[in-house]
Amino acid sequence: MVSSAFPDATRAGLEMLKKGGNAIDAACATALALGVCEPQASGIGGQSMAILHINGKSIAIDGSSRSPSLAHSSVYKKKRSRRLGYRAATVPSTLSTIGFLHKKYGKLEWQKIVAPSIRIAKNGYMITQLQHNLQTRELDNFFLIKSKSGAKYFLKDGLTPYGVGDRFIQSDLAYTLEIISENGFESFYQGEIAKVIDRDMRNNRGLVRYEDLVFIREPIEKKPISRKYRHVSIVTLPPPAAGRTLLLTLMMLNHLPSKFLRSGKPSSYHFVAETFRKAFLHRTQQPLQRHTYDQTGVNVGLERHFAKQMAESIHDSMDATLPMIDPDFGGEDTTHLSTMDDEGNAVGITQSIELAYGSKAAAEGLGFLYNNYMSAFEFSNANHPYYIRPNAIPWTSVSPSLVFYNKSLWMVIGSPGSQRIFSTITQFLSRIVDGNLPMSEAVDRPRFHCAIGGTVSMEEGGFSHEIVDYLKEIGYDVVMKERYSFYHGAIHAVMRLQTQRGFHGVAEVRRDGTAEGLN
Repeated sequence: MVSSAFPDATRAGLEMLKKGGNAIDAACATALALGVCEPQASGIGGQSMAILHINGKSIAIDGSSRSPSLAHSSVYKKKRSRRLGYRAATVPSTLSTIGFLHKKYGKLEWQKIVAPSIRIAKNGYMITQLQHNLQTRELDNFFLIKSKSGAKYFLKDGLTPYGVGDRFIQSDLAYTLEIISENGFESFYQGEIAKVIDRDMRNNRGLVRYEDLVFIREPIEKKPISRKYRHVSIVTLPPPAAGRTLLLTLMMLNHLPSKFLRSGKPSSYHFVAETFRKAFLHRTQQPLQRHTYDQTGVNVGLERHFAKQMAESIHDSMDATLPMIDPDFGGEDTTHLSTMDDEGNAVGITQSIELAYGSKAAAEGLGFLYNNYMSAFEFSNANHPYYIRPNAIPWTSVSPSLVFYNKSLWMVIGSPGSQRIFSTITQFLSRIVDGNLPMSEAVDRPRFHCAIGGTVSMEEGGFSHEIVDYLKEIGYDVVMKERYSFYHGAIHAVMRLQTQRGFHGVAEVRRDGTAEGLN
């Protein structure tokens, strides 16, 4: 079973399964294809993080990108340079992550993995309403780039948004992918492609150099972190990812009865909102260095007594001791894919170029967008583990996860959505575990999120006036988003059936995706 945010990408993964590949082959082909047909969210110019279950073992894959060796705080005094243009880009790691996963755990030849993405780039795909809307929204930002490179590749005639249903062909990207197919993923980092990137960056006052690309090594395999929620176990990524925020949220909700959570009472939304606030605030106050996290001896913030204490600190009113101003936490467009096979293997990959259409600058002659992950560093506090420095890694809100029931793999799940990822996954899981809903209903139900500052975003028409009025009355600032809002994440999940052979898959109704499987 394969679930992803675009039909062509899902079919690319399915194609690998039909050819005898495993879940890893399917995930790698899907990830590459998503970079072609969902360029607003990911691509070979970005970074990818993954959760893997193979041969009965779960592995966290830290595929962090890195800041260029020329990066330092004085270069980024203007916030715009962290978000737009060539200097906003970290050294891409997506191909390194996909290539590593395939090389170590895949079964099929590399050329077969890359073939669907080349085909999609050459033949094109149909522009969706979501992509048209995002191109329209980001139009001015594309034109802020002096070279207009992103506009050249991703706007119609370099000037206007593509219309819904327009065929979008990417010849230069197809050429780049053909080189990568023929010479391996390493050719992106130490071959002709790397030299072209170096030249492009120098010509446009960017900071990534050939030496930086060579320096990108294989991703780091890590021990995942896990905790129980009711009768299931959640296995997810340690820092720099935000798996611990997801786990802390679920551990706190463990102290509320399932009956209360599914009751629909206005007070239940208040308790969940406060849980979201406190869990995310803990992450911002306790940023953990990925290199020393395992050496601390304890999973900081994941002790049961701490979660109990946090849950008990929630009362009938909004906690006024929490900050009322939200931290600047960038990133809104990412993508996630999930795969499983009949051998018991599963992969969840969350990949991104950070903001929608990344830095809005593209690699000349190569056809892909550079990310803008420089916006995900700390720029003021030099003691912060993610303070900007040469060859540093950004922190990220992703938390692709595995779910186990009776010690057997049950689900692989993930979502985009920046700081809303953990709340999106939490609501989906709670609706299945507490509400006993099928996946299709759990993904369709209206979502909400509460920021640290007390702003509650809710999907229009999904919540009663009684709930909205109650939240406003006790102090929350309620903001309504359109139903099925792009803002509230995008679940792509696959489930192994427990009572019979087979799988279920679900793709997000808020995006353009599909879930498909083989009999």
